Amino acid sequence: MPGIDLHVHTRYSDGTFTPEEALSLAGELGLDVLAITDHDTTEGLAEAADAGASRGIRVVPGVEFSTVRNGEGVHVLCYFMDAEHPEFAAELTRLQEDRFTRGERMVAKLQELGYPIRFERVRDIAHGGNIVRPHVAQALVEAGVVPTLADAFSDELIGSSGRAYVEKHALEPLDAIALIHRAGGVCVLAHPGTFRETTPVPEGLIDELAQAGLDGIEASHPEHTPEVEARYIAKAESLDLVWTGSSDCHGTRYEPVRLGVRTTPPEQFERLEARARDVRAARAT
Repeated sequence: MPGIDLHVHTRYSDGTFTPEEALSLAGELGLDVLAITDHDTTEGLAEAADAGASRGIRVVPGVEFSTVRNGEGVHVLCYFMDAEHPEFAAELTRLQEDRFTRGERMVAKLQELGYPIRFERVRDIAHGGNIVRPHVAQALVEAGVVPTLADAFSDELIGSSGRAYVEKHALEPLDAIALIHRAGGVCVLAHPGTFRETTPVPEGLIDELAQAGLDGIEASHPEHTPEVEARYIAKAESLDLVWTGSSDCHGTRYEPVRLGVRTTPPEQFERLEARARDVRAARAT
């Protein structure tokens, strides 16, 4: 049975692996298909495609959008899109620019609170890619402010209600779904059991997303218990959606390395591909 992991981050967002390193490990693990889904950027896709081709691993182009509904984050995975679609590319540019200024503002708040952190170091940690909260958290660990990355996500520091937290520009989830479809892609609700890090995505919102054209639900995820996974598989089936399984690998940022610990059944991947073909066919008419 092929190994299909549809949720992997590289250092172009908040992962620690280069695309080459991610594909190298995928080869060692016997994975056949890998989706690179960095936050709000497609910058690593060409590098990943080259690394995959040299190893006989199919690379699915993807992006993870951090959308917001009523102040709460809803992550939407995008696959098979046309990354050069003008509106799609423009939105990614806007998101990336916002992440940069957001990082600056969070560091400024931390400095005002008396913490010895520099934005230059945050940029270095990000390797010139998108700046995300784990990069700020790593700088706090290096500065001796907290012992672990998790400790940085507190009410004192950069947790969702933290004193140094800054909201980011984000699409409304229904707008993200529409944009992804206009760019010829399909969309999957990411890790619905970890809404705003603590609670599940409301059932009513999942129904609303499905009515708006959501293509699938990421039912199998390292942070979903077997009971939660079974519930989301049933939910996807009840709505005639694809269900996927993915590692949400961030390299060595979270231990142990997750790559391949959750995978998508081949028949579900085939359904996702079929939906992508239908989206592109509808777009062409």
